[in-house]
Amino acid sequence: MALILSLETSTPVCSVAIHDHGSLLGVKEVNIPGAHSERLIGLIDDLLNTCKCKSEDLAAIAVSEGPGSYTGLRIGVSTAKGLAFALSIPLIGVSTLKALARGARSIAGADSKIIAMLDARRMEVYREVFDYQMNSVAFLDSEVIEATSFEKYLENGSVYFIGDAVQKVKEVITHRNAAFLEQKISADQVGEIAWLKFQKSEFENLAYFVPNYLKEFKVLKSKKNPLLIS
Repeated sequence: MALILSLETSTPVCSVAIHDHGSLLGVKEVNIPGAHSERLIGLIDDLLNTCKCKSEDLAAIAVSEGPGSYTGLRIGVSTAKGLAFALSIPLIGVSTLKALARGARSIAGADSKIIAMLDARRMEVYREVFDYQMNSVAFLDSEVIEATSFEKYLENGSVYFIGDAVQKVKEVITHRNAAFLEQKISADQVGEIAWLKFQKSEFENLAYFVPNYLKEFKVLKSKKNPLLIS
């Protein structure tokens, strides 16, 4: 067996999955905002029991590395690093947006593009553009969405927008070639990519691996009391 436990905590959905040689054995998830710290370890234990696996059976730990929720990413990455260290097994980091884009790969044609998006604030999104073979053609960045955004892709074929930002984006982008998929990211997709990286021994350095927040985390001080952090 080559069992990989995958964690996905970059959004309000907290999910874990186990794959064996890339085939899904099981997945557990909860959609409760702010519950990652309370539920993640329990989900892992439940999944191991459901799949009749022991932690000692795992060959690697995979984790969604971001971008996404600051708190969610910190919890997911710290948990993954702790497990990998305790079990002396490799850690695999998986791009959140690449994992998200896999949700559209089965319907994307040769002339299509997939734009994975996570909500940032107002009309800003975190986005990455992929071709139908899952190669990145516009690397990860943040972008303020306007009516003309992604026009060069939309004029040349179908464009599939996927992620939790599509609800606000489809109110602005109305091009005939735009299709919007409101699919949430899952540890299942993280595990599929993790298996590909596992075969190539693309592992992270436990000492230096950190989440990709994309934007610098800013701590806000209370205006009433500068000693308090909000």
